[in-house]
Amino acid sequence: MQLIKSLTHNALGRTEDGELVARVLPDEEVDVLEDGTARILKPSPDRVAPPCRHFKACGGCALQHASDRFVAEWKASVVQKALAAQGIDFAPEHVETSPANSRRRAKFSGKRTKKGAMVGFHAKGSGTIVEIPDCKLLTPELIALIPTLEALTVAAASRKGEIDITVIQSEAGPDIHVETDKELTEAIRIEMAEFARIHNIARLVWKDEPIVTMNPPEQRFGAARVVPPPGSFLQATKAGEAALQSFVIETVGKAPSVIDLFSGCGTFSLPLAKTAEVHAVEGVREMLAALDRGWREASGLKLVTTETRDLFRRPLEPDELARFKAIVIDPPRAGAEAQIEAITRSAVPVVAMVSCNPVTFARDAKTLVDAGWKLERLIVVDQFRWSSHVEIAGAFTRS
Repeated sequence: MQLIKSLTHNALGRTEDGELVARVLPDEEVDVLEDGTARILKPSPDRVAPPCRHFKACGGCALQHASDRFVAEWKASVVQKALAAQGIDFAPEHVETSPANSRRRAKFSGKRTKKGAMVGFHAKGSGTIVEIPDCKLLTPELIALIPTLEALTVAAASRKGEIDITVIQSEAGPDIHVETDKELTEAIRIEMAEFARIHNIARLVWKDEPIVTMNPPEQRFGAARVVPPPGSFLQATKAGEAALQSFVIETVGKAPSVIDLFSGCGTFSLPLAKTAEVHAVEGVREMLAALDRGWREASGLKLVTTETRDLFRRPLEPDELARFKAIVIDPPRAGAEAQIEAITRSAVPVVAMVSCNPVTFARDAKTLVDAGWKLERLIVVDQFRWSSHVEIAGAFTRS
């Protein structure tokens, strides 16, 4: 028998002797079996019956055996501990959890079988594909699309190969990006174009090659409609996106001019343009082109300008930031160490920082705090429900 002392930031239970065990909770007494799984001897009061029948086999979720209250408090504690490790004593004010069946973006795996094909997610730590027809993460629209993805797999996968299919739900229909080792021939191109027409697929892309766009797969950002380039980042749920947008808008307040760093296709830039002039900076030119088109075709928005720039190699310097009254920054998992350092030397009074990595968020927050900034507000946004993934939004000010 072993006692689970705590959970790691990856949601693995840690025993008293340091062994890591999946799908357990703190203070549970367990027997660790030879295959590394646990037999629960004394369950935690926070243990619940997993809501999804695929949980045991599927590797997509890590925490369905825990109560919603526990998951929210644990995710808040992950952020709080990351900040504490940098000497910052601050707790999130609340956790915004996306509802079940709200994931509008997913990456499926598919392979051919003797009877056709199977599509699903990988089992935990395995190359085995698990079919997930009753998944509790995905929107009903994505679940209903699985038979179409199976038919697509028959055409797109080699006999022994496996393909990845990224699907994003759009107002015009599914936006599908296929990654396969099968070469795109003219015959396959014609077949796939017809496939998209028959199955009402908005856009179909084969590796880096657009096959067909039946209808522009638009996404709404504030008053604007944007068609992101294939494979572009999009927040996983509408609820999570709305929570982050609201926080950023509240943090920026009445600032008349805002710079949006790592802007992507305009998740924050375009909603902010309702009340402020915005300068969007991003390293991917195609994303900025999509943002610009969305702004030009919208009505009632203030000026939005764009700049293609690698913010890791060439961060904006204080003199370039001087004309703005607020900064929004949403870097990738690595954070934005160089750009944050430049911000500390600027005169801009407000920073809204969004992050998908508590460790790099805390590191960059320490840089700001050490330079005289104050962390005013902090929220956790849980749009990867039942996973160990955590997203954070923080408001920093300096008088």
